[in-house]
Amino acid sequence: MEILRVENLRKTYGNHDTPVHALDDVTFSVEKGEFVAIIGPSGSGKSTLLHILGGVDTPTSGKVYVNDTDVYAQNPDQLAIFRRRQVGLVYQFYNLIPVLNAAENITLPVLLDRRQVNPERLQELLQILNLTDRTEFLPNQLSGGQQQRVSLGRALINAPALVLADEPTGNLNSKDSQNIIDLLKHSNEKYQQTMIVITHEENIALQAHRIISIEDGKIAKDEVIRR
Repeated sequence: MEILRVENLRKTYGNHDTPVHALDDVTFSVEKGEFVAIIGPSGSGKSTLLHILGGVDTPTSGKVYVNDTDVYAQNPDQLAIFRRRQVGLVYQFYNLIPVLNAAENITLPVLLDRRQVNPERLQELLQILNLTDRTEFLPNQLSGGQQQRVSLGRALINAPALVLADEPTGNLNSKDSQNIIDLLKHSNEKYQQTMIVITHEENIALQAHRIISIEDGKIAKDEVIRR
């Protein structure tokens, strides 16, 4: 079943005289439960694509559908709800709130949605993320790997259909990097959550089901490597 469809997506910066095409007529779809790695050189448009898929940035033209909903046909309030409920974003630089502890950072999307935190879901995540003894720690009291696990917990707390990770292992050592990928794979396999991960690390990309290569804002290659 298709969960994501991208049609003729374009993102252009600058003016008519000196346009910069960050994305140039990108079209693809993703099935529910796929684990997709997006690779490409710096400046190829990978992060721009991910931010548009997540409703963080707006395309110049083209369409993005998530569960058959036209993402950019929604009004600002609907778009904000979409980001909170349908998409989990994992950033390279964590983007944690420094005055909130680990548990508060993880549950922030639920609280912003004015809903009650499911304690069983939170406890399950804390155990999976190996953070049960770090719930009261502030971000500056955590290691880089722990901070990224908190960021991942925040992305997963709402059980989103689509998880988007922008270089989630970029600032981590090899052990912590593999731990993060193992956690993403666990959520993908156990909960059938769809994962789209930007990475420059070949060994991480090769753990996905499918690799999409982006060059100069275009899809250069789209290859299924395992089912």
